Amino acid sequence: MKREGDTLNIEEKAGDSVSEDLQGSIRRKGYLLLRDRAYQYLARREYSQHELRQKLGRVDPFHQLEQLLRELIQLNAQSDLRFAEQLGRARVNAGKGPMLLEQELKQHRLDPATVESVMELYQGEWAERAESARIKKFGTAPPADYKEWARQARFLQQRGFSVNDIPDYRD
Repeated sequence: MKREGDTLNIEEKAGDSVSEDLQGSIRRKGYLLLRDRAYQYLARREYSQHELRQKLGRVDPFHQLEQLLRELIQLNAQSDLRFAEQLGRARVNAGKGPMLLEQELKQHRLDPATVESVMELYQGEWAERAESARIKKFGTAPPADYKEWARQARFLQQRGFSVNDIPDYRD
């Protein structure tokens, strides 16, 4: 003979099972939507892990973002090194200097080894790049006096070049 409590208990367990299945299904769908959004971002350009955390963290109600980031890294869909190299290339081609580039790489919370490897790519080129930026802005003629040199040096420092990278035309 069945007791009323036993029947209720069985029904409760069956209800919990359905509820868990439904929750699992919802979590899985949420993960797939999060993954799709991550791939949409990565299809447009490279993103650092920090940027993806910021963008996707707002739409991650089940806290599955870290699992997704591990999966993307494992599949090589996201790479901080690839992002840093792309960012470095873009900034250097835009005439920016090493101090500005290093600061921007650190703002993306990249690990120091990645920042160092990108900075090494352009080691020894900064003086030439500073001169190219100066010529692009002021022309090929060297500065006529100290005042003009100081003006050009300020411009290059604002672009992220150090004093050591700025050509000294003074005699």
